[in-house]
Amino acid sequence: MAVYRHQVEACAEAGPRLLAESATPEAALRAWVALFVEFLVTKHGLADALHGDSAGSDALHTYFVSRLVPVCGDLLEAALTSVDLAPSIDAYNVLKGIGNLCIGAASDAQYKAGALVQLLISGVLSPSRAATDI
Repeated sequence: MAVYRHQVEACAEAGPRLLAESATPEAALRAWVALFVEFLVTKHGLADALHGDSAGSDALHTYFVSRLVPVCGDLLEAALTSVDLAPSIDAYNVLKGIGNLCIGAASDAQYKAGALVQLLISGVLSPSRAATDI
């Protein structure tokens, strides 16, 4: 659990750093999302490993959400503002979508979770978004 928390912190701390160092807010968001995908894919089996400890698993999930949703929200807001778009989806749902796109990566070496997630981000940042407030 300590390693998991440490990696959540590393991911959370990367957000503001990437926003400050990247050429654009979109580049920062995309770089952070790539880190988040790597984190999810490598930690996919952790929930199963902690299955016997539901309190510990629930606490880690709560910690994960409380630390990473605000970071994603800040990056998402900055990226949308930079291209003069209003949000069509919140950070929580973006992260849930990313998580769902990453599920297949653990069992299929040909599955390209990172590429699919970047397509999701392209849609979120597209001015011609067809589906809003679904």
